[in-house]
Amino acid sequence: MSIAKLQPFLATSYENFPKGRTIGAVVLRTTQSETIFRTEGTGEPMCSEYVQAGVADTATIPRLVMTKRKQIAPERRKGREFLRVHELLYPDPKGNSICSLNTNAPCEMCVDCFLYGFAAGGEGAQKSRVWTEDAFSVLPSTELISDRTINAIFETGTMRDEEGKASTALNTSEYIKPGVHFLDIVTFKDVTADELRYAIGNILLTTRYGAVSSHVGRMENQILGIFGGIAELPSSLELVQGIYDKLPTDKREHPLNTGALVDATQAVISTWTSKRGIAMQLSATELDELIADVDRHLSLDAQAAFLKRLSESYEPMRKVKAASKKKGKSKEQET
Repeated sequence: MSIAKLQPFLATSYENFPKGRTIGAVVLRTTQSETIFRTEGTGEPMCSEYVQAGVADTATIPRLVMTKRKQIAPERRKGREFLRVHELLYPDPKGNSICSLNTNAPCEMCVDCFLYGFAAGGEGAQKSRVWTEDAFSVLPSTELISDRTINAIFETGTMRDEEGKASTALNTSEYIKPGVHFLDIVTFKDVTADELRYAIGNILLTTRYGAVSSHVGRMENQILGIFGGIAELPSSLELVQGIYDKLPTDKREHPLNTGALVDATQAVISTWTSKRGIAMQLSATELDELIADVDRHLSLDAQAAFLKRLSESYEPMRKVKAASKKKGKSKEQET
């Protein structure tokens, strides 16, 4: 089984201190509908950066950027949906509310807090062990963006109300076209086998990203490679630059053929085990087995037992935290 092959790079249980075990995933994210990556409501243009087109091709082009927060936040929320269903989210340290994101009141005890970390709470912070970086589009942003005029008509079917006043709900907005490919590198640091299953499941099951995601933002995620080692993989920017060089010049246009893109990606990442600190790559068969393993653990029949087992794996640390809090209260009472 592929999980067993990754064992040298997995922790046997949760530990506070890092030990240099690294698993890297190459993720292809493809828009399946109009998508918006910017700060919603500010009127800002789509997120993009001017970068070198390829490794060999030194021309400068603008590439769309799917920022780290745009990736990790929806994936955390997906995992938390399952934790909430099975009542595996805990009250915050002050006992005012159940653990939730963006409230400065993490519980510090749930699977999400232990794996993805938290930056506020009763006892400080927990660093995330799921590392993401900006994902870049393969093609230039100038080919991948279009404009949409948005209007809201009255019940009369026109842009004027019964008094003849024109509607102010008329706006032009940029959007990313369907069929746009982003390449991303996700790093898992010192995670257990069950934590890896949970985090990969969140990536594969999340389908909505970006602003106004209830209306647009549909995306499909595919994992094209899994690596184990003691160092991070090359960056997502290095990856798309290598892919850009591999694509024939007459094929560098939207819509980009997904099959050709996957072939170019596999050609680039096939050399990565020769890089310092990267020890092994799962074969295509082993990768399929790993994804099937993740699907099996998160299926309706197995999900409850799997999440309970993962949550219980943190129980020794919860006891340590509880004892520390109790000791702290005792000192306060003494003074």
